[in-house]
Formats: sequence, C-alpha cells, structure tokens
Amino acid sequence: MPSASKSPAEQHAYDAAPFTELVESASAGDWARPSPVAEWTALDIVKHLVEWSRGFLQGAGIELPALDVEADPVAAWKQHVTDIQAILDEPGGRVLSNPHTGDKPVDEAIDQFYTADIWMHTWDLAKALGHEPDLGQQRCRAALAAMEPMEQMLRDSGQFGSAVPVAADASPQDRLMAFIGRDPAWHQ
Repeated sequence: MPSASKSPAEQHAYDAAPFTELVESASAGDWARPSPVAEWTALDIVKHLVEWSRGFLQGAGIELPALDVEADPVAAWKQHVTDIQAILDEPGGRVLSNPHTGDKPVDEAIDQFYTADIWMHTWDLAKALGHEPDLGQQRCRAALAAMEPMEQMLRDSGQFGSAVPVAADASPQDRLMAFIGRDPAWHQ
C-alpha cells in the first residue's frame, strides 16, 4: 500500500529500487526459476509488471511502446521504470479512466494499483531468486488491515489466490503474503 508521507513519484522510486536491484542481480539462468506465484517463473513476474501496467495506462491516453522482456529482462525493466517515473514526475493533469476503478488522476492510479503491485511482487521475485525479502512489517500490517475488509471483492477479482493458513503469531509480512495466496514458507 502507498505511504501517506510520500508523493506517488517518490513512492514509485522507493518501491521500484529494491525490485530493480533484484532484477539486476539475476543471471541469465535465473529467469527460468519458479516463483511463489503458481505457474510463474522469475521472468513472468517482470513481464506481468511491465505488460499489464503499460496497457493500464492506455486509459489515460498514454501509449508506451512494447518492451521485449524475454529478450532482455534487465534492459526492459529499467526502461519501464524510467517510463513510469517520467509519467509520475510530470502527470500533467491526466486522468486515467478504467471501468473497474473509475476516473482517477494518473499519478494516483499508478500509485494505488501499480506501485503497490511492484511492492508485493518484490517478495515473489526475491523468493524466486533465493533471497529473503523484507517488505517492512509496519507497511505489511497496514496493507493487510486495508485489504481485509475487501477480502471477498479481492478474491472475486481473481487477482489473489485462496488464503494460506498461517500461525496466529505469524509476522505481518507472512500474514499479508498468506492473505494474497502465497505460502510464506515457500522456497525453491
């Protein structure tokens, strides 16, 4: 979930940085590694973030050129981050219209839907690459508290899997990942 103390541009730069570090740390053979997202590889996580968001931005009249993530995941990701950051740095009063989310200023829409997705998928990519991610316990607690009242709507959207059971004393990060359908104990 976005931070109230950061602008959408600042939040994106903050959340994209650790994801970018993970992307840059991957070797060519790492892209085929499985991830905690069923049937997705490490490469699929990057492709997902690049492809859906570029299509999403068409609702604001923004046409970004397609990127070949498979050919060069690192270059594609870095170009994508640069493209999104440029939009956030100069939103120009553009409004994103979407049948599911309504009309929102483009920077708010990116912040609410896309930047939060980068943050959560950082956990997936870190796990796929054999790292232990740290999304920040306080932020995970706040995100979970915001999502729990909308659980049925989120489940009905198909964007989250079934919740995974965790111990009552699980960390906020483990509870959040379990809520969105990830097994916090997943290891490759």
